[in-house]
Amino acid sequence: MDGSTAGAQPVTGRIFISGGTGFVGRNLQAALAGRPLRLLVRDRSRSASASEGDVEYVEGDVTDPDSLEGALDGCEAAISLAAIIEERGRNTFDAVIRQGNIYLVAAANMAGIGRFILMSALGARHDPAFPYFEAKWQAEQAIRGSGMRYTIFRPSWVYGPEDNALNRFVKLARVLPFVPVVGDGKQRMQPVFVADVARCVVESLTNDAAANQVFEIGGPDVMTMDEVLRTMLTVLGKRKPLLHAPAALPKLAGALMAPLPNRPLSPDAVEFITSDALADNSAVLRAFDVRLTPLREGLSTYLGR
Repeated sequence: MDGSTAGAQPVTGRIFISGGTGFVGRNLQAALAGRPLRLLVRDRSRSASASEGDVEYVEGDVTDPDSLEGALDGCEAAISLAAIIEERGRNTFDAVIRQGNIYLVAAANMAGIGRFILMSALGARHDPAFPYFEAKWQAEQAIRGSGMRYTIFRPSWVYGPEDNALNRFVKLARVLPFVPVVGDGKQRMQPVFVADVARCVVESLTNDAAANQVFEIGGPDVMTMDEVLRTMLTVLGKRKPLLHAPAALPKLAGALMAPLPNRPLSPDAVEFITSDALADNSAVLRAFDVRLTPLREGLSTYLGR
């Protein structure tokens, strides 16, 4: 059952956010500056100094339904950014993304939440052969059937200050005489600036055109991986060659380094960055007042000399 759009009211009260201290979450907090927020965190004492304004912290974990009891009480909307990009131990795609969001939806319904926003992923689909996309799709189904008004975003490759994707290549470009590229560099993508994604999420709280909709969102540029990295080098003011390596080699290395902390690329990450990631922006451009930022312009806001 989908939530009805009839009589939908803009969200003006406190907003609950899971995953609010991560990369996208920090940018979303900035976009929501001045709004009352409640962030789900694992350790409140380590998070209290991370934000300004009317921000509450509640300790909990999306994989532990008992810890969510009462966590959303008094909130008007919920935003789930709960996700991982690689599996470690008990933190699997299924446990965190699928089951974690099922627990969040149940807690939101118990709290009488009026609107639920999910950050899904471009490529989400029912396909057990790809556990990450399967978990995202299952999370979407839980929200679609919740009875709450919902908005689901499926972003392409999100970049910005402190991201854990494109910035890996920035660090390598600064210390190596070349830039390593996994695969042939011909996969097509539309890197989307994190500020654009955050702006659409914020607007969806007050925009009835976003109710009960799924939006793909990517940048305005359709680029190959090689073009993305050459644009990055231009903004950095560097001229370095791109050195391609077969995808199977980083996958093997990532598997061998699995027990180590901060390994450069996991096998799952290799799968992501060597696949096409193209978005249909037509719906998001119709529904939202947003100008999608070209890659060079977005990178220049924080990488410019």
